[in-house]
Amino acid sequence: MRIIFACLICFLIPIAFTFAQDAAPATSTAVDAKLREVMDEVWDFELNENPMLATNSGDPRGQDRLADDSIDSINRRNVARKDFLKRLTEIEPASLTEFSRIDQELLRLRLEGQIADHRFQTHLMSINNREGFHVGFPELPHEMNPKTPADYKNYIARLRDFSRYADQQIALLRMGIEAGLTQPSIVMRDSVDQAMSHVVDDPNESLLMTNLSTDSQTTLGREVWEPIADQIRDAIKTSVIPGYQRFADFLKDEYVPACRGSLGASALPHGSEFYRDRILRFTTLELTPEELHQTGISENARIRGEMEAIVKAEKFDGDLEAFVQYLRTDPKFYAKTPEELLKEVAMILKTVDGRLPELFGRLPRIPYGIREIPAYIAPQTTAAYYWPPSTDGKRAGYYYVNTYNLSSRPLFELESLSMHEAVPGHHLQLALQAELTDLHPISRESNFTAFIEGWALYSERLGKEIGFYQDPYQDFGRLSMEAWRASRLVVDTGIHAMGWSRERAIEYMKANTALSEHNIVAEVDRYIGWPGQALAYKTGELAISRLRRSAEAQLGERFDVRAFHDRVLEAGSIPLPLLETRVNDWIADQK
Repeated sequence: MRIIFACLICFLIPIAFTFAQDAAPATSTAVDAKLREVMDEVWDFELNENPMLATNSGDPRGQDRLADDSIDSINRRNVARKDFLKRLTEIEPASLTEFSRIDQELLRLRLEGQIADHRFQTHLMSINNREGFHVGFPELPHEMNPKTPADYKNYIARLRDFSRYADQQIALLRMGIEAGLTQPSIVMRDSVDQAMSHVVDDPNESLLMTNLSTDSQTTLGREVWEPIADQIRDAIKTSVIPGYQRFADFLKDEYVPACRGSLGASALPHGSEFYRDRILRFTTLELTPEELHQTGISENARIRGEMEAIVKAEKFDGDLEAFVQYLRTDPKFYAKTPEELLKEVAMILKTVDGRLPELFGRLPRIPYGIREIPAYIAPQTTAAYYWPPSTDGKRAGYYYVNTYNLSSRPLFELESLSMHEAVPGHHLQLALQAELTDLHPISRESNFTAFIEGWALYSERLGKEIGFYQDPYQDFGRLSMEAWRASRLVVDTGIHAMGWSRERAIEYMKANTALSEHNIVAEVDRYIGWPGQALAYKTGELAISRLRRSAEAQLGERFDVRAFHDRVLEAGSIPLPLLETRVNDWIADQK
């Protein structure tokens, strides 16, 4: 799940939860109103400070500008958030109703996370090989989806604001160089080319023009559209292209030469503390690198046993390693054209759509679509990612599929990959979250990676319950995808806490998954540039699977998988300890 260009905000996750076990009042209270007042103020503050958050929330403010990311504004926001946190913690949670307690806890974690990010100065190291303002900005046409002349006026204003915004990002990264906060050089090796791909001779070739919907252009008519198009081209020519050119020059002349030779987060100033914070942030649990590392090794041993059982059942002439090599090299396992790959994806997902009522009592109203990953980022990213819908329901979610280098996109992984990224994985969960009217709007934007990615990985296995993975190769692909996530626990902690080299991480992934070498290299570079994030997937899936086994054991024949899934998803993206509390309360109610 990829959150790009200030789309959603990550949150710090603490260890303990102070939810009162006593029942809160059944009706709204004065304390609820006090909480609502604080949350409204925070939400108003965030929408003003982050215009792209307003866009994704359907709020009209700030649609003609980008954020002010000067260091003074960043520091000012930090002071304001500390004040909000102080006021929030003065509210007694025991006096709140159920969903108000959830709102309070999620806001507390959000604010603490933003304050921790400021303490670790993550704003000085805000880009990597896959994310950052330079990667996300070309998605602006999809995010804003302008239709009316007023929409296009705002769109053009944002294009003209890009030059200023790019200069602010350069200034922050320059401060990062001075503070010793830079990315490893290995993950930034293609960054200049990424930026230069947007320095085009003809503004008509810019993604900021070609990604615009043609429907609205037809509706507006030629007389209205042509003057608008001229202004868009002028804004791209005078603001966007020069901004990307300056950024590319800065990368080439200053940033990439200053990037560090070390890989691990432990090499950064306060690196060990920073990595522990990332573990807490992304897993929502207080775990050590050593515990996570061993969990990954244990899970891979289990998964390997299941893989070997498939190899044996297929009477393959060779061992597991030979079988994996066969899968990596035989042309029959790979699409010959992008269209073939996309058609396979579409067929899988339409089949899944028809089976979802067997697993869920509530399904989202917001639909999803399928898109190709843009060419400028495709070589550096892996097989797929998901772009969430807007919380106002006016923009669908999208499953992005990588059609670059088709020989590294195996068809035998498509069932599990599609269930992860679309349904019943990311789209189903995040679209439902966008529709949770019981929660405050700020809570509907929550983004706890362990929950979101844990649910998506758990969803891959759900395919077995609705008739998928009948083909043993697809089932092997599912296991390979699971091993990929288990291997992340080993590789991420290996790199950032145990001094592993890039080569050692790549070899471990090759030995324990059926991923293509291209995908493995891209993945390892992702872990290097994004410490801790890769730990969330398997950690979250293990937690959800454990809760389901507990519910099944305690409820026996009374266990209803549809009701269980509805309970897991009904409060949106939440920390794993809170999820456990809510599921255990549900089990007690059922009993």
